[in-house]
Amino acid sequence: MSVDIQPSHIDQIKQTNIGLVYRLIDQYGPISRIALSKKSQLAPASITKITRELIDAHLVKEAEFPDLSFRGRPAVGLKIDSKGWQFLCIRINKGSVVFGLRDLNNNLRVEEELPFSLSLNQSFLDCIVDEIDDFFFRHQSCLERLTAISITTNAIIDPNNGIIHSSPYYDIQNIPLGTFLHQRTGLPTFLQHGITAWTIAESLYGAGENCQNIIQIVIDDNVGAGVMTAGQMLHAGNHSVVEIGHTQVDPDGEHCYCGNTGCLETVVGIKNILVRAHRLAESHPDSLLYSISPLTIDSLCQAANQGDLLATNIIHDVGERIGRITAIMVNIFNPEKILIGSPLNGAQNILYPAIQQQIAQLSLPGYSQQVNIVATRFDNTGTLPAASLIKQSLYSGELLIELMQG
Repeated sequence: MSVDIQPSHIDQIKQTNIGLVYRLIDQYGPISRIALSKKSQLAPASITKITRELIDAHLVKEAEFPDLSFRGRPAVGLKIDSKGWQFLCIRINKGSVVFGLRDLNNNLRVEEELPFSLSLNQSFLDCIVDEIDDFFFRHQSCLERLTAISITTNAIIDPNNGIIHSSPYYDIQNIPLGTFLHQRTGLPTFLQHGITAWTIAESLYGAGENCQNIIQIVIDDNVGAGVMTAGQMLHAGNHSVVEIGHTQVDPDGEHCYCGNTGCLETVVGIKNILVRAHRLAESHPDSLLYSISPLTIDSLCQAANQGDLLATNIIHDVGERIGRITAIMVNIFNPEKILIGSPLNGAQNILYPAIQQQIAQLSLPGYSQQVNIVATRFDNTGTLPAASLIKQSLYSGELLIELMQG
């Protein structure tokens, strides 16, 4: 019986195979076509066709490399050709915006952070476009072939349609940022929540590399989580994120901007930790924190590492609170690693055991015993998380198809 394969299915298979071959060349290049065929489990004829198309599009190039199994002339393999290919990364923060210009090998050409606010006579979209135009004008000597735009922000977003539904930083509603920038520039535009993008970056070339199942916990001004299961990001394609920061942990706690009371973020968010530490230090003159002004997270961690009891207790309490909710996630997702992205990593010898203790007590032993808690490789600054969206779209073949079609 013959099977009728729809053209859309054929296109999807082609995209997937091209992305797979590109990823293997990126990870193992220079790599021979024979090795590519073995690693991808694609027929040699398919490898020849795909690599020819990638070479013709100047996305891959041939390179000689020593082949230890043969004497004489070096073998000819394939590696990524990033020359001339660039993409723009944008990170929208509270009161600032970060721009980064990178090549397809993720090498950073230029990056700068600028103040950002909405003027009375300009819309959010107009302000963003003006900042992009000014960035290009200042760095036109660095510009080559721009291929895509990637944007991250901690907001309620629709990644598939490039829409920012609402933001805790700006008074905006249902802004079609992706469509607007695509119409203005003609470039593919990617939008993603900042924590999700950060977790993708860690999975691609950070502390979660080569892991299929990871949980990343972010303890910063925002408290949140990213989850990757079976190599796929949970909620990466819709406006939902793994929401832990707005889980109520203190019914009598302070009012949160989300509308609830006593959210986890109001207790273990970095600003709230500092407020609490400052308040407690006033009644503990024997503590190192009493004489530190201004009190920062770095100085809090340093005091804890020096054995200060008050600082240690504050960080230990944060670890216990994070550990309780992480234990539930461990039971659900059974991760290989738990990544901690936080300025509190400066006192991880106190923070991590507190988290681990709660996980051991509250989750399934078979799950909790095999999980490792490690620091993220990257911090929560710059445009690297936005860059990971480009890498991901190349590996999926989505962006490759657009680039190959010109």
